[in-house]
Amino acid sequence: MTDTIADMLTRLRNGAHARHKTVDVKNSRICEGIARVLKEEGFIVDYSILDDGTKQGLIRLTVKYNTDGQSLIRHVQRVSRPGCRVYRSVTEFPRVLDSMGIVVLSTSRGVLSDRQARQQNIGGELLATVY
Repeated sequence: MTDTIADMLTRLRNGAHARHKTVDVKNSRICEGIARVLKEEGFIVDYSILDDGTKQGLIRLTVKYNTDGQSLIRHVQRVSRPGCRVYRSVTEFPRVLDSMGIVVLSTSRGVLSDRQARQQNIGGELLATVY
């Protein structure tokens, strides 16, 4: 697998669409950072690191649903890909659904949401959009 971020987002999208309570993805530092941002922004309930007997391990994401049983994650899209990286300065971040959604960024200070990056006045690589 060459793109662990795309795999994580696809598993999360498919699991939320199928109304699974939890979704397991391969562990990496960047995927753990994305999970942390999704939890801080309220798109997932929680995440935990599991040992599956391999060196890498797993991240178990607990998907968040509203009272009607629909996932709070309606759309997840990978922006920057291994073949075409997308970098933006803090003034060029896109607004997702008039700031109802978020952009997940990889910065020099770790994985951040666009709100956190604006507060810290730092740009970076656009990893994904979520709403």
